[in-house]
Amino acid sequence: MATDSTDEPTAARGQRVLDLLDKAIGLQGPLVRKNIARARQRNPEATPALVIRNLERMYVSALTGSGAAVGGTAAAPGVGTGVALALSAGEALSSLELSALFALSVAEVHAVPIDEVERRRTIVMGIMLGGSGSTTIPKIAGRTGQHWGRQIVSKVPVETLRQINKVLGKNFVTKYGTKQGIIVLGRVAPFGIGAVIGGGANAAVGALAVRSARRAFGPPPESWPCPTPGAPPTFEDAHD
Repeated sequence: MATDSTDEPTAARGQRVLDLLDKAIGLQGPLVRKNIARARQRNPEATPALVIRNLERMYVSALTGSGAAVGGTAAAPGVGTGVALALSAGEALSSLELSALFALSVAEVHAVPIDEVERRRTIVMGIMLGGSGSTTIPKIAGRTGQHWGRQIVSKVPVETLRQINKVLGKNFVTKYGTKQGIIVLGRVAPFGIGAVIGGGANAAVGALAVRSARRAFGPPPESWPCPTPGAPPTFEDAHD
């Protein structure tokens, strides 16, 4: 019985992390195609490679700015640690939203299907987990290939993706929960140190996701598979 009482809070915390992830994916999923369409509308001559480079730049910049802004609150007069912690907890969801939008947008440029929630989960968790994700996904899928984002996510059955996501979810809770805990504590450091820690930590997370996405999908397509769709909101507008 003692074991059960000890495990319950841990399981609950882990579920909250996964719930935040699903919420982020649910919020950002419908914006992905609009995000890409607007990028192409702004520059009709933009190649898939250029659009992806812009997505990478905007993602890392937005993530870094978000972390630095929250970290800076600890140095503001009259702002206590409790307020800073509350703001940092809210920023965790914002970071997940940015990461989900980035990962799914890159998948869209590569014409990888993202209509099913299990495929979206695999893409987002696989990219955010970096090397461990790229190792786990092919192993469970029983497939080999240089770029799992194209070779696996778009081809394996949904039931297989559920098995993959179950394992990725456990790894995600461990890695993301621990990492976010460290970042949150660092952000509330006083005298402006929190802004440096928050911005730097988020920049590192963003850089990892960018490298992971490049490995997952490989070189961008040379051309677009279909005409530019209608006007959507911008990447920035999705996070106002």
